[in-house]
Formats: sequence, structure tokens, C-alpha cells
Amino acid sequence: MRYRTFGRTGWNVSEIGYGMWGMGGWTGSNDDESMASLRRAVELGCNFFDTAWGYGAGHSEGLLGTLVKEYPDRTLYVATKIPPKNFIWPSRREFSLDDCFPPDHIREYAEKSLANLGLPHIDLLQFHVWEDSWARDDRWQRAMEDLKREGLIKAVGISVNRWEPWNGLEAIRTWMIDAVQVIYNIFDQAPEDELFPLCRERDIAVIARVPFDEGTLTGTLTRDSRWPEGDWRNTYFVPENLEASVDRADRLRPLVPEGMSMAELALRWILVEPTVSTIIPGMRKLRHVEANLAASDDRPFDPSLYAELRHHRWDRTPTSWSQ
Repeated sequence: MRYRTFGRTGWNVSEIGYGMWGMGGWTGSNDDESMASLRRAVELGCNFFDTAWGYGAGHSEGLLGTLVKEYPDRTLYVATKIPPKNFIWPSRREFSLDDCFPPDHIREYAEKSLANLGLPHIDLLQFHVWEDSWARDDRWQRAMEDLKREGLIKAVGISVNRWEPWNGLEAIRTWMIDAVQVIYNIFDQAPEDELFPLCRERDIAVIARVPFDEGTLTGTLTRDSRWPEGDWRNTYFVPENLEASVDRADRLRPLVPEGMSMAELALRWILVEPTVSTIIPGMRKLRHVEANLAASDDRPFDPSLYAELRHHRWDRTPTSWSQ
């Protein structure tokens, strides 16, 4: 496992981290399997774990707290997120700070997350949705400063809405934000336009989420893919999105080198970008942990292949189903 500096925090984090959304109640989740996968990740050098209160109303946080307490001699970084007060993901332009993150709500859910984790502090507390119209409202800033001063949190972050990497630039310019979490993958290259240059300028950590485009870049989706009733992916992969996504993945297949999976290709492509501090693929099974963490090694990425993959950029606009 290789490590990168997490922006101005100075933390030395694994360049492959762990996304824990799937452990919060997705169909097929199993706590014993989840804990075995988390432990294996620690053994392989992963030290950055991203969860949220919204992942099973704190269930995922509870698993992470258990893990951290099992490894008292390891430095494991805990990142979690405050849900919006109206519990609507993603945010909408018309939502105010009072709709989503009034100060008392920030305090309430910071304390709930600490209770779920069973830990004395949270390393990175993030806003689970964001609108840049809130950036200059000093109420959220004071609330986070208070939590920092009390030693309950170490750093502050935002999770940027899907396909809106520009919707966080003003937050970064307040100097209150230590990290930004954004969708970045072979298809979603737009963060490179404005967000990454500003993060480099301000020494802001970048967490790359959705490296597999919700499964498209694993190469396993087909036009007939379906999930159990209640699974979030049924509402995301509506026919218009599923068909377009499968078509895009099919165009990539001839470029996957022999002996490499499409998922490995997707991770290795992201790791070429030095602005990224860590990638957080979702992992629930041991085989996924071992395969994904193996992408962090010293093998060089073919520059010609990297350049060819850049032509697969897919600029998309948020819709009712993109969530």
C-alpha cells in the first residue's frame, strides 16, 4: 500500500481507502462479512475509512467504531458525514442552510455520530450534501469551529453533489474546508477543470468517490441487470442510464490490458492524478478488498493508455434519477 498526504492536515493516508455505504443496509449486506472485510483491509495497509450517519442510520458508523477499537496500536482515520436536516439527497438550489444544516442540527448529529462510533473524536466530519450559496453563512462555520475547539472533530469536509464539481469552490475559498469529496473516474473527469486546481492552490485534500461509476466501470453490468426491491441501484440505473452506461463500458473493454480487470484499470487511472489524496471504493466482500487494495503498487501506468482513456470523458447533467 502506498500513502499520500491528506492536504493541509498532514495525515499520511492510504491511497486506496474504504467506502462503507454498502454496509449500511444495502441488500445482501452481512455484518460478519463486513467486519471480516474491514479487518482484511487494515491488514493490507488501508487506514482511511469513509462512512456516514445516513448509511443505515448510524449502522455503518457502529461497524467502523468497532474496527477502530480492535486496532488500538494502528492509526485509522475516521471520516463520517452529517445528514441534511430535511433528509433529501442531493440538495437542491432552493434549499437554505436552515433546511439542511442549521447549527443545532450540526451539533446534534456530530454527537450522534460520536455515540455510534464510540470514539472520543471524529477525524473528518463532512457535510453530506452541499450548496455553495451557504458558503459565506458564518453559522455553519462557527458550529464547526466549536466542535474543533472542543476536540470533537479534527477537520471539516464537504461531499459535493453528483456531477457538480463546481458546487464547492466557494466553500473552499472560505478556508474553513480541509477536504472535498467528489465523484472522479474515467467517465467523470470534470473535477480537473476548476476543482482540482483550487484544491492544489489551497492544499485541500481530495477524496475520489464512485471510482467505478456505481458499478459501470467494473464491467459487470448488462442491459438486463436488476437488483432486489428497495435497492438504491434500481432507482439510479433507470433504462436510459443503464443502457447508456453499458454502452460506455463496452467501448472500454478493448482497452483493458490482458491480466487486468476493468475495475483495476479504473482505480489505476485515478491514481495517476496526484491531486487525489485517496480513493474510496465501496467494498463488502474479501475478494473486493484484496483486488482493490492491490491496485496500490509501484507498477507504472502506460501513458498511451492513460491518454486514450481520457477520450472517454462523459459530461453529464444532474437529473431526477441521478440522486
